[in-house]
Amino acid sequence: MTGQEAVEKIESYHHFRSHPGLEGIRALMERIGNPQKKLRCVHVAGTNGKGTTCTLIASVLRKAGFRTGLYLSPHVSDFRERMQIDGNLILPEDLASLTERVLPAAESITAHGVPVTEFELVTAIAMLWFAERGCDVAVLEVGLGGRFDATNVITQPLVSVIASISLDHTQILGDTLEKIAFEKCGIIKEGCPSVCYPDEPPEALAVIRCVARARHSALTEASSIHLKVLKSDLSGTEIESPEGRLFLPLLGEHQVKNAAAALAALRVLRENGWKIGRGDIAAGFSAARLPARLEVLSKTPPILLDGAHNPEGTAALASAIHRYLSGKKVVAVMGMMADKDVRKAVKNLAGVFSQVIAVAPVSARALSADRFADLWNQAGTPARAAANISDALVQAFSLLEPDGALIVCGSLYVAGDARNLLLDRLGRPRI
Repeated sequence: MTGQEAVEKIESYHHFRSHPGLEGIRALMERIGNPQKKLRCVHVAGTNGKGTTCTLIASVLRKAGFRTGLYLSPHVSDFRERMQIDGNLILPEDLASLTERVLPAAESITAHGVPVTEFELVTAIAMLWFAERGCDVAVLEVGLGGRFDATNVITQPLVSVIASISLDHTQILGDTLEKIAFEKCGIIKEGCPSVCYPDEPPEALAVIRCVARARHSALTEASSIHLKVLKSDLSGTEIESPEGRLFLPLLGEHQVKNAAAALAALRVLRENGWKIGRGDIAAGFSAARLPARLEVLSKTPPILLDGAHNPEGTAALASAIHRYLSGKKVVAVMGMMADKDVRKAVKNLAGVFSQVIAVAPVSARALSADRFADLWNQAGTPARAAANISDALVQAFSLLEPDGALIVCGSLYVAGDARNLLLDRLGRPRI
């Protein structure tokens, strides 16, 4: 089996089970020796920002000298982004070997009436890899929700982090902030410390406090009040903090709040004996990289890539464009899933783009390019449909004015497909 064959086999599994539960992942982990029991984990859930929070924490822990596993989802350009050790993606041959070992267990469990999902299979492979490579710590991003997420097979996290909560996946997690917060809080464990993002909605914060109290979890409510932005441009964000001056190679006010959550989690680790110095935090923050989160691929002309796909994300994107690209005519290539709040996304970004090239993500859940273009035109923003992402980029560059900017945004499927094409066009390596 090759690495690509392993990915294809993994992706052949169902995305969701018919009813929520942890029985599949528990049975699978039992069959492969319960590698999660050998790991010490930082666990991060949330609607937005959890990938950034995970990446910042993992980058700092690596700079502090700990062998650090990082588990992210979804990937942007390369499936192997999902599992990394010390910043290095899993090698294709290692992914193939581990998949060959885990598949028989997954097939056996499925044959006995407990179907294993794609995400459960990937989670098992990652945890087995982290355990066998002797990771000192693994930073785990929840895939969806928290309570019934496959990563929640761990039982004693070093710290559980609840990132920003907003309405998304309402058909699965519930249609109120309280219901969604309850699902996210499923990662808060009895007697284990927890942290939450600054400025959580009051309804969500009330649930977080209640769950933490019921589970005797010492809750730290992160605050960005002591983080002063000294400079913010397309190069990144410079911050004065209690840990000294920090540089974030990330854009947007929301990333400062994600940094506050990461700092709070790192302080909890430090208070529990982990040796993490101020220099480690500065070095870790400046080294953090996360594709398609207001990622700047070019400054001249400005070309940004962002995976904003829900109301909170598109509002943050609009704010960032006003801040960093003020006065520029911004051409957008954008596509979204039909099950997202597309009308809210259009409303949040109305007046931000000079023109939109609508494209359908490569997914059965995609909103058609023609329908998406119609919604933009109805909102007063000139839009046209493209046949695919390659065609969309060709059209966008033909519309790009000398002092303009290009944004590729919406679904991470769109961002992922566009990223390599843009890097190739810019003559940059695919990293």
